[in-house]
Formats: sequence, structure tokens, C-alpha cells
Amino acid sequence: MMIPAIDLINGEVVRLYQGDYAQKTRYQDSAKERQDLYAEQGAKVMHFVDLDGAKDSTKRQLSLLKTLVNHPTMTIQVGGGVRNEEDLSQLLALGADRVVIGSLAIKQPELVKDWVLKYGSDKIVLALDVNIDEQGNKLLPTHGWIEDSGVNLEDLLAEYESVGIKHVLCTDISKDGTLTGSNVALYQELCGKYPNIQWQASGGIGSIEDIKRLEGTGVAGVILGRSLLEGKFTLEEAIACWQNA
Repeated sequence: MMIPAIDLINGEVVRLYQGDYAQKTRYQDSAKERQDLYAEQGAKVMHFVDLDGAKDSTKRQLSLLKTLVNHPTMTIQVGGGVRNEEDLSQLLALGADRVVIGSLAIKQPELVKDWVLKYGSDKIVLALDVNIDEQGNKLLPTHGWIEDSGVNLEDLLAEYESVGIKHVLCTDISKDGTLTGSNVALYQELCGKYPNIQWQASGGIGSIEDIKRLEGTGVAGVILGRSLLEGKFTLEEAIACWQNA
């Protein structure tokens, strides 16, 4: 499944390079215009990141998000600075189908595991950004990749498997926003080790060929951000190549 992704700052559609707010690209289309386009082209799931909310939860773009999350044909997942249960319940009450949780899932797994049990495994997506070191360790930095959590991916997944986690969005940090291709070996390994998780591959997709390389890995979804915004290919082309695999 192809999952178009849109990042939002001050109501505008943007992309950050390598998660850096200082390296920001703005796009002309509004978020609603982009969403409508992707819906017309066949998107069944969309991913929104509120980067204002990620920096400061009191500045979450609630009025904008409300116009986006209640969509008649698409499942909508929203992330950006979920720091407590109030943030989670606020986004669900707004109409989000799934809430994406990143740093908190790494720093306070016991809390987030309780939420998985309370709200259901279909309501929460773990966003785990991986920094692979020279020894092959999959380390999980937090807070926009600034802080080293000291946690590795496999240890964290062992905890969340115990509560039946269903959705995990995994980004290889070295690939994010680069259009240089995805880390195919990483997703092959993860899908093989954790077959009960519906993996969303994120980072590096720059061409239809990059998508095709993920076909045999077992991922449930592929996040498409910059590649669609910059017209490297259309969503229709991406969906067609996946369906014809």
C-alpha cells in the first residue's frame, strides 16, 4: 500500500531534509488540495505530521488537522509531538484513525504499552527512526534525532510485541528526504523477524524502481513524501507498480 505523507508547518505543506527545521522546503499546494489529489489517485491511507506540534504541543495545528482527518475514503494517521495521553485522546477525538507516537514510545514504553491495550492496537502507530551504526546496531535516537536514547530496535520491539503492537513506521535516518533509495535489507530483516507487525517503510524513495525493490520485503506500506511533492512519479504510477508485482 502506498501512503502519501504531508508535513505541516504553520498551515503550509513542507519537507525537512534529514529532519532539520533549518533545511525546509515549502510547497505551493495546500494540504487539502494535496489530500484531494491523492484521494482521486487512489490513496487509502494518508500520513500527516504536525511539525509545529512536534516542537510545541500547545501549538498543534488543530483547526487545520480537523479539516484533514475526517475523510470519507481514507484512513488518516497523524503524528507530531504526542507527549501524554491528553495529546493522544485529543487527536483521536478530532477524528484521526491512528495516532503516530515516536520519542515517547522509546522513552516511556510502559506508558505507551498501556495505551495500546486501552485504545487498541489499530489506533497507534509506533514511529521508530533507526540509526544503524558501523556494527549494524539499530539505535533509536529521539526528539528529532537529537538525543541518543541508548535503546536498540529489537529490545524495544520485544516489549511492544507483548501487547500486540500492529503498526510500526520505520525510517532509516540516513535515507530520509534524500531520494537515494530505501534500505531494502533492513525491511527484509524486520518483516522476517516480526511477521505480525504491519511495517511501513519510510525514507529515501525517489523513483518507481525504489518502490519495486521493496516489493519482496513484506512491508505493508510505503511512505511517499518528497518524491510525490516533487513529481518524481505520480501516486497512480506507484500504486500500479505495487499492484502488478
